[in-house]
Amino acid sequence: MDREVIKVGTRASLLAIAQATLVRDCLRAHARDRRVELETVVTTGDRQKDQPLAEFGGKGLFVKELEVDLLAGKIDLAVHSAKDLPVELPAGLMIAATPARAAPNDLWIGWEGKSIAELPAGAVVGTSSLRRQAQLLTRRPDVQVQPLRGNIDTRLKKVRDGLVAGTFLAQAGLERTRLLPPTAHILPVDEFIPAGGQGVLAIQTRKDDLFLQDMLRNIHDPLTATALAFERAVIRRLAGNCLAPIGVCALPRGTVHGQTQPGWIVRAFVGLPDGGEAARAALLTDDPTPVGLHSLLPRLLAVLEQRGAGEILRRIAGE
Repeated sequence: MDREVIKVGTRASLLAIAQATLVRDCLRAHARDRRVELETVVTTGDRQKDQPLAEFGGKGLFVKELEVDLLAGKIDLAVHSAKDLPVELPAGLMIAATPARAAPNDLWIGWEGKSIAELPAGAVVGTSSLRRQAQLLTRRPDVQVQPLRGNIDTRLKKVRDGLVAGTFLAQAGLERTRLLPPTAHILPVDEFIPAGGQGVLAIQTRKDDLFLQDMLRNIHDPLTATALAFERAVIRRLAGNCLAPIGVCALPRGTVHGQTQPGWIVRAFVGLPDGGEAARAALLTDDPTPVGLHSLLPRLLAVLEQRGAGEILRRIAGE
């Protein structure tokens, strides 16, 4: 079905608009004489700014209203941070495209540039991510964690003002909003495992919208889609949509000592929120294909289980 205006749905936050603008501008290059416009939508997650996400629903709170408007035809596509999307999508919707992934890393932003290692005992760190909290406390069990929500600029200001000793943010988000502080510490993915889908933009459409799906092929990156599908499969198998502290990241192996290494490296983390117990795993394959990556799934799950992930998740579910 052809149309004169293509409406791109987005949350109204600084980061969401920056991400949707990237997609809008890319689509305009392929839209011919059609207009491509942003349509902002206020989500439940945006309205509930003071409570930790785990207390009122967790994953999906930043996407539900966008999905409702998409199904109703009020918007034509929705741009999401892939890590915000529940692993089960509503009937009638699909992830139609994923542009090339930005850096998946977490960043540490400390007051006066202090690193995690330099924090004094008892320092208060602000984060509402159980995954980040768990990985922090496995390294620094002597610090305290308090919930910290709000837009990127709000959280950065709380660090600058000394209200917390530091916080975590996604490198991709800070780069997309051009708010990356010069003192930020990039956390290597082998030490601090990101959320599934971190750094990925997921463009959602109606399944029957073949017109837009064809247009979106121009900005789709198959490598990113392969990694995202794997990461979402790991989350689905481990914990579904629950808010357990899980990190998972699949990346092409890249270059080592000037030599390109074919294949993938996958890393995963499952831990208790208090950092008391954790299971980690990392696996390699030389096969660069989607089949090669997905062949690692049963092995990765088996290694995590051997290292206590199942018991950790059972304890979380029983709490």
